[in-house]
Amino acid sequence: MRPATKVLALSGGVGGAKLALGLSRRLCAGELAVLVNTGDDFTHLGLRICPDLDTVLYTLAGVVHPGQGWGRADESFGFMDELRRQGGPDWFLLGDRDLVLHVERTRRLAEGERLTQIMSDLATRFGVATRLLPMSDTPVSTLLDTDAGALEFQHYFVRLRAMPKVQRLHYAGAAHARPTDEVLDLLRSPALEAIILCPSNPYLSIDPILAVPGLRMALRAARVPVVAVSPLIGERAIKGPTTKIMQELGVDRRAAAIARHYTQLIDGLIIDEFDDLPETRAVLAAYGLRWSATRTLMRTLEDRERVASAALDLARLLRAESTLRWSVG
Repeated sequence: MRPATKVLALSGGVGGAKLALGLSRRLCAGELAVLVNTGDDFTHLGLRICPDLDTVLYTLAGVVHPGQGWGRADESFGFMDELRRQGGPDWFLLGDRDLVLHVERTRRLAEGERLTQIMSDLATRFGVATRLLPMSDTPVSTLLDTDAGALEFQHYFVRLRAMPKVQRLHYAGAAHARPTDEVLDLLRSPALEAIILCPSNPYLSIDPILAVPGLRMALRAARVPVVAVSPLIGERAIKGPTTKIMQELGVDRRAAAIARHYTQLIDGLIIDEFDDLPETRAVLAAYGLRWSATRTLMRTLEDRERVASAALDLARLLRAESTLRWSVG
């Protein structure tokens, strides 16, 4: 029997996967589930590719490339070498082992299997006890309106190296998507104790999840503490184009902006020690948020466990306070 899930993490790719690994090591096997962004998913060379799901899977399985944070560590690229020789599109790198995953997933989707079922099976085959949950089984595509035109995320981020200026983001297909029964059942479970928003890009990784109709409401209805980990240190992102997009959208690039972005959703925020300033504390207090400061840069396994512990400790504090308020009320 699967252990009861106690913590649900919302994650994008590399940065979120690092914290997910830390959380998995601070919890007992099977107590963590990760709700993963699928807005980055796209079809390339006829294959359905799910970059964030695969990054989380590889990270938790201990087979991710340690330098990149994505892709396989034990990889070869014979397919890409031949693709280039044949004049095929080579802007999106596909390793030979990685390719097997895309081929198998595409085959099973074509046969009518749900993405949730496929990822559950893959996690088992990789020896991963953590539940991997796509944000929906319905395809959703993150689209960016830029000065180079409308772009799917992978074309913006990989093919064009995040160079175009972003003017607006929207999530095609989100209006028709629905949370899966697995996600809704988890959020209704009395065993659930906390929800953690990983330090993934709020606009590219977390917002697509929250764009699925009914999901934000279900997260709040769970009546457990919701804690976010800021993806910023000072005015710079830990990973990816977060601060570039914030600047282009006219958003303040400080930790307080993360609290503002997640207002009405989160109860607490983990910030970097660098951002533990009087002005930041004042803003967080004005939003009614609890916060905790630690070093949020996750270079090592010890770093990931430290940030995970900070998030779990803050969630426990909030849960204890909520229990006290409920008992008094």
